[in-house]
Amino acid sequence: MKNLILSAAALALTAGMAVAQDKTIRMGTEGAYPPYNFINDAGEVDGFERELGDELCKRAELTCEWVKNDWDSIIPNLVSGNYDVILAGMSITDERDQVIDFTQNYYPPTASAYAAASDGVDVIAGVVAAQTGTIQAGHVAESGATLVEFATPEETVAAVRNGEADAVFADKDYLVPLVEESGGELMFVGDEVPLGDGIGMGLRESDTELKAKFDAAITSMKEDGTLNTMLKKWFGEDTTTY
Repeated sequence: MKNLILSAAALALTAGMAVAQDKTIRMGTEGAYPPYNFINDAGEVDGFERELGDELCKRAELTCEWVKNDWDSIIPNLVSGNYDVILAGMSITDERDQVIDFTQNYYPPTASAYAAASDGVDVIAGVVAAQTGTIQAGHVAESGATLVEFATPEETVAAVRNGEADAVFADKDYLVPLVEESGGELMFVGDEVPLGDGIGMGLRESDTELKAKFDAAITSMKEDGTLNTMLKKWFGEDTTTY
């Protein structure tokens, strides 16, 4: 659900050989986008993607460890070899697919939404905050609204609260708990917007064997219902499932 604009596609060529079967697989995530991924009180990666990633590694018979990385450098650091997989709420897009490879999606395409401090906001003519390098930022830039970008999702919401932006545009799944817990301070405005081709795991183009292992594991979770159960646990009973 995030679209990092890259000028360093050539970095993918530095990835080297495919990941060896006996190597510990490093799972890169942002750790700042609940409920997809966040850092819990114990300082550990938590959330839907932590639970999902651990289960996928178990089914693929892989030893995995988690690495936290800021969003704005998450693709460059994958292709540079700082970790082996991105599991970070990343939408599958044609632009990204020119730089890295993706598994099948583990979350179906879902909606993005606008949230504001009042219901009279014009999200097309107003100032809209979005996280840098996301498909939401790209959409706002093309919509006619004035885009203000921030490095983290928390900053986009803060911009609405402090009056720096009229609205924030982000994954609806991210905004729902914030709107519900705001006591009326935040509300959804405008229409929901479907973006992207679902969320998948990002890998280096050279790691075809690793991709096949994770694809098989995702398929098995879809077939036995485990993935749907996990989606409902983290995103609610009404969430889109397989």
